[in-house]
Amino acid sequence: MLAAITFLFCLLAARFFYVQVAWSGELGVRALDQWTREIPVVAERGKIVDRNGVVLAENSTSYAVFARANAVSDKAGTAKLLADALGGDEALLLDKLHSARASEITIARHADKSAIEKIAEAAPDGVYFARDNTRVYPKGDSLCQVLGFTSSDNSGTTGIEKYYDKYLAGEDGELLYETDLVGVELEGAVAAYLPAEDGMNVRLTIDYGIQAVAESALAKMAETYSPVSAECIVLDPDTFEILALAGYPSYDLNDVPRNEPELLNSLSRNRIVSDIYEPGSTFKIVTAAADIEEWLRGNTSAFSDKYVFPSSRTRSVDGTTVKCWSAHANGRHCNQTLADALNNSCNPCFTDIALSLGRETFYDYLSAFGFGKATGVDFSGEALGMLLPETAVRDCDLARIGFGQTIAVSGLQLACAAAAAVNGGYYYTPHLVKSIYASDGYVLQEVEPALKNRTIGEEASGILAGMLEGVVRDGSGKKAYIEGYRVGGKTGTAQKYEDGHIAAGKYVSSFVGFFPADDPEYLALVIADEPQGAYYGSVVAAPCAKEIFEGIIALKNIQPRGSE
Repeated sequence: MLAAITFLFCLLAARFFYVQVAWSGELGVRALDQWTREIPVVAERGKIVDRNGVVLAENSTSYAVFARANAVSDKAGTAKLLADALGGDEALLLDKLHSARASEITIARHADKSAIEKIAEAAPDGVYFARDNTRVYPKGDSLCQVLGFTSSDNSGTTGIEKYYDKYLAGEDGELLYETDLVGVELEGAVAAYLPAEDGMNVRLTIDYGIQAVAESALAKMAETYSPVSAECIVLDPDTFEILALAGYPSYDLNDVPRNEPELLNSLSRNRIVSDIYEPGSTFKIVTAAADIEEWLRGNTSAFSDKYVFPSSRTRSVDGTTVKCWSAHANGRHCNQTLADALNNSCNPCFTDIALSLGRETFYDYLSAFGFGKATGVDFSGEALGMLLPETAVRDCDLARIGFGQTIAVSGLQLACAAAAAVNGGYYYTPHLVKSIYASDGYVLQEVEPALKNRTIGEEASGILAGMLEGVVRDGSGKKAYIEGYRVGGKTGTAQKYEDGHIAAGKYVSSFVGFFPADDPEYLALVIADEPQGAYYGSVVAAPCAKEIFEGIIALKNIQPRGSE
C-alpha cells in the first residue's frame, strides 16, 4: 500500500511538473488566444532590385479583412455589408460566419482603401482589418521567369520570390485586445503591440539595362522566326554573375493567369535553367578545349593546332556513319586544322578528337566542365542534363558526344562551360543574387564569386578564344561580327528527337558568343526552339546575339579596340 501511494504521488508530481513547466508555454498561448483578439500586423515584404538599384518587385498598400464569427451580432447584415464593399458572394460570406470553427476567419486579402472606408463607416461588430501588402512588379513581364510571383498570402511561389522567401517574407506582428469568451472586446481593455519585422531586400546580379536589351533582341528574333520558345542568358565570364536572363513567351507578373495552371506552368518555367536539349555544334567548344589542353600537356593522343585532319567528309564508327554537313566539293573544307574545323563546324574532325582522347580522358573534361550535374545556381528546379555513364559509353556514343549529340544539357550548363573555356579555365558557381540587405542599409549577406574548379589552363583558353574569334570573323558565326570589336563564338544547329526518332523539320538553333575575345567581359547564349523559315544557328541565333552585344556596347559606352 505504501509503495502504491508513493507511486501515485510520484506520478501526480510528474504530471504537475509537466503541466506547470514543460507544457506551460503552449498553455499560455492557448489562454492568451481565449481572452484576446489578435489583429495581425503584416510585415512588409522585401524589395527585389537589380545590381544598380532599379526596383523590380515592391509593394503597394492594401488591406486584409478578418472576422471573429462569435462576436458578429448581425451575421446577415454583416455578410451583406462585406459583400457590397468587397464584391464577394453574400451567401458564401454568411455561411462562413455561421459555420466558422476557427476563432478568426479571413474575409478578404488585398482590399483597397475605399472598401475599407465603407466597412469602417458601418463599424460592424466582430469585423476588423489590418494593413496588407500587394506585390507589384514595375517592369511588367520583364524577368517574369526569374522573379516569379507570390501567392495570395504573400508567400513566394516561384522564382526568386520562392527561393529567397525566408529573407523576403519578414515576420508578422500582432495587436492584441482583451475580449470576453465570445470574442467581444472588453470595455477599458489595454492593447498590446507586437511589432512586425519587415523582410530583407534582395539585390540581383541582373543588370536591368542589359536585360532590356536581351528581351528586345529576343522578341525581334521571335517575331521573325516564330519559335515555340526562345531563351537568352548573359554572363560575366569573370564571376559567373548572371547579367540577363530572358525567355519567350512571357507574361505580365501583375496579371498572373492563376486560373489556367497548364498555361501558367508553361509561361513561368525558366527553360534555360530547367529544360535540357542536345546542344549540337556549340558543344564543340568543350571538345576543342580538351584537345588543346591535352596537346599542351604533351598527350600524344591530342592534335596540335597545326595538325591537318583527314579530308574525308565521313567517319565510320561501330557501324554508324558520321557526316560533315558540307559535301567537300571542289576541295571545300578539306585539309582542315582545328581552327578550320571550328570555323566550318565539321563533325568528323571532332569525332576524331573524342575517339583519340579516349573515354576516360574525355569524361574527365566533361566532369570538369560541369556536365551531368548541377551548376549550383541559386534557383529552384535546375536540370542536371543527361550524360551516359562512362562505363556504358561505346565508341559511337563517344564520337557523337564530341560534336554535341548523345548528350543533353541545360542552357545554363552550356553557358557556364563556354565561359570556363574562354576565361582562363575558371569554373565558378553561377548566381542570381548579389546581396541581401535591410532597408536601413545593413547587409546581411554579400555573395562573392565561388570558384568550383579549373577546367583548362590559361594558355589553352587563350588559344581557344582566338580560334573562336576566327569563327565569327571568317566562319559560321559571321552574322555576329561587329566591326571594331573582337567577338568570338560558335553556332549550333541540333535536330530534335520525338519518341526516340529524329523529328522531321524540328531543330534547336543556338549561338554562344563573347567579347572582347582576348579578355571576355560578356558572354551570351541564345537558343531558339523550332524556329520557322530558317533553322541554322548562324542565321537565327547569331544575329540576335550580335544585337545584344551591340546594345551592351551602346549601354556601357564601350569604345572600339580594333582587331588583330
